[in-house]
Amino acid sequence: MQKIILYTIVIVFSFLTKAVAQEKTFEQQAKEIANNIEMITTEEKNALKKEVEAIDLQVKEGKISAEKGQELKLKIAEERAKNIETKVAIEEAKLAQLVQDKVDGKIVDSVEESKRGGTTIILGGNKNDSIGKNKTEINLGSMKIYNGEKDKAERKSKRTTSQFVFAFGLNNVITEGENLEDSDYRVWGSHFYEWGITYNSRIFKNNNLLHAKYGLSLMYNNLRPTDNRYFVKNGNQTDLVTSTIKLDDSRFRNVYLTAPLHLEFDFTPKKLSKDGTKTDFRTHESVRLGIGGYGGVRIKSKQILKYEADDIKVKEKQKGDFNVSDFTYGLSAYLGYGQTSLYVKYDLNPMFKNNNIDQNNVSLGLRFDFN
Repeated sequence: MQKIILYTIVIVFSFLTKAVAQEKTFEQQAKEIANNIEMITTEEKNALKKEVEAIDLQVKEGKISAEKGQELKLKIAEERAKNIETKVAIEEAKLAQLVQDKVDGKIVDSVEESKRGGTTIILGGNKNDSIGKNKTEINLGSMKIYNGEKDKAERKSKRTTSQFVFAFGLNNVITEGENLEDSDYRVWGSHFYEWGITYNSRIFKNNNLLHAKYGLSLMYNNLRPTDNRYFVKNGNQTDLVTSTIKLDDSRFRNVYLTAPLHLEFDFTPKKLSKDGTKTDFRTHESVRLGIGGYGGVRIKSKQILKYEADDIKVKEKQKGDFNVSDFTYGLSAYLGYGQTSLYVKYDLNPMFKNNNIDQNNVSLGLRFDFN
């Protein structure tokens, strides 16, 4: 199974690499050559400056005479000038060939390029609307397809937009009467994942600051107990007990379907359209702060134990309710820039329904809102 996943990733990556690659225009290639010439000149001059400073130091320290120093300076100056002449000549030959290819019609300019069709695949966010009038952009991060830059500009400026959300990070519990430092679960070994779809609606028609953010998410909360322990259901109580055999891994996972709701402050400035006749309100292009919460239902609970028995590696999966609360609700917030944020959430309900001591799940990590 792992090999199949690996091969699939390699094939998809190869496809994306080919899809993203685009033919450079005449202007782009000419600018690249000009930059190369400038870089050659700068590098050679800097090298010459260092060599001259080294010679001056030798003269000052009396290691060589002033006449010898001047002779060495002239020599290295000629060498550096020759290097510049040789390297620049190569770039000038490239430029001459580029002009000839342009005359022969082998290279398109930026105007012709914008009229061409084609497809561009974007893995993550892309704030640039200039994808070409007749081109298609497939944005895998936000799971959207734009048919030309006009379509992209209009859809990203709508009062309500949609995002694909993915978050991950550290997960643990806050136990009543204890500090997080004394947690029964590994700090770096316990983690969470979350992914889903959200909608972002601008609350005021002509003001871009306040937004309502809502949607559906799947949350995966994983806990790894310390000290070779695992969970055992004893009636309406769920206890952490020490295993009689050495556990290579002990992981407890709860999966929830939740509906998050946030009041989002988005400081993305408004801007005029290209023709100057319309004001566009964009999102996810500046500082963002979201404050709110979530509520949902538990889909499943599972415990995974790994150990060795008679030199045989065993992976045991235990499924059940483990007396975990059927519903979850809590508070959450995020702060970031663009599509990336620092994300924190806290369950107001205890993880187990009837345990004598309440334990509330808490998570801290990174959140990506692919707009």
